Amino acid sequence: MFDAKTTCVVVVGAQWGDEGKGKLVDVLAERADLVVRYQGGANAGHTVVIGDKQFVLRQIPSGILHQRVTCIIGNGVVLEPENLFAELDSLHERGIDTTGRLYVSDRAHLVLPYHKLLDAASEKSQKLGTTGRGIGPAYEDKYGRRGIRVVDLRRVECARALLGERVQRANQLLDLMGSAERADLELHVAMLERLAPRLLPMATDAGLLVHRALQEKRKVLLEGAQGALLDVDHGTYPYVTSSNTTAGGAAVGSGIGPTGIHGVLGVVKAYTTRVGNGPLPTEAESPHGERLRELGGEFGAVTGRPRRCGWFDATVVRYATRVNGLTGLAVTKLDVLDSFAEIPIGIMYRLDGEACEEMPAEAEALGRVKPVYEVHPGWRQPTGGARKLADLPAPARAYLDRLETLSGVPVRYVSVGTRRDQIIEV
Repeated sequence: MFDAKTTCVVVVGAQWGDEGKGKLVDVLAERADLVVRYQGGANAGHTVVIGDKQFVLRQIPSGILHQRVTCIIGNGVVLEPENLFAELDSLHERGIDTTGRLYVSDRAHLVLPYHKLLDAASEKSQKLGTTGRGIGPAYEDKYGRRGIRVVDLRRVECARALLGERVQRANQLLDLMGSAERADLELHVAMLERLAPRLLPMATDAGLLVHRALQEKRKVLLEGAQGALLDVDHGTYPYVTSSNTTAGGAAVGSGIGPTGIHGVLGVVKAYTTRVGNGPLPTEAESPHGERLRELGGEFGAVTGRPRRCGWFDATVVRYATRVNGLTGLAVTKLDVLDSFAEIPIGIMYRLDGEACEEMPAEAEALGRVKPVYEVHPGWRQPTGGARKLADLPAPARAYLDRLETLSGVPVRYVSVGTRRDQIIEV
């Protein structure tokens, strides 16, 4: 994706998340100078496998595993500080030196314990399938102009005053929601007083760092979390996350203008998965759904929750192509389909008996659509050893060609396993 004219690339999920963005960022980061995580929080885990070691990164950008790469947590992220330092400590214990390579936007908002209490209480009534990590309430505070940012920690008394107001409000809301839980102000203050000395040296004007890197023609990767169909504006509302997961959020969440972005790589699985509630039109019936889950190891990297599994949905990916302005596609987990005799592709829908080639805006309508399938022959051969397109069986290449045609965007990468080296660059 990088060349003389393309120095800033966004990596986004083009389904419902869990597409394998972490691996693609890790692979592309070998050629990058900066990797910037631009939205989401500790609810999203990106998994990278190097040799026999597996790393699950929740907030730290996936480029951190390359020693020459500088990583930035942008202003669009809601930061859980305790989780951040647990991640850092785990990396150090495993021999990854992050010293001087990780920065945090001083404009990033903090996820605090009272956000988690509010999240848990809200989920009991709404049942949206959230991770319970406090992400939604933190974004609510951000857009309600009552959030606490990293920069606020530079003035301890100011932070204490803000916390007093926020904890009091949180307890009032918990009472209204019928929760017996209560947030403790002194515990919040003690936590921030303990973490601030470690967090503040990492805090900086992240947007300025990215801007200067682009001016110097350095290569920048903007790493998104979740997927396009979980975008708060463009996803399957209300079964969405609380941030803009699409490429438009990359500029806002990293602190640069949209003209600084030169390419958008959409990551999709060779099939489809989703975590939690909400419509999934091509969800596979038993036993195929269970087989996809078992072969693909489809369990959440952060929560461990089993993912719902189904066939590739071309309507979803065409929609994601449009709302993200995708310039390339990365297809992951092709190897999971190696043993299937036949592989359906959902090419369009029928809604109340009528042809439907676009995504309905209402989740209720999307839940009623009937997918129209095109069945392709499987290849019944292992693909994990392929390192170039010609190594793949002819039916696998034909399957990829069809995904490319249906999505309307060229396939640039194909992943055939979890390891760093199991990648085909087209």
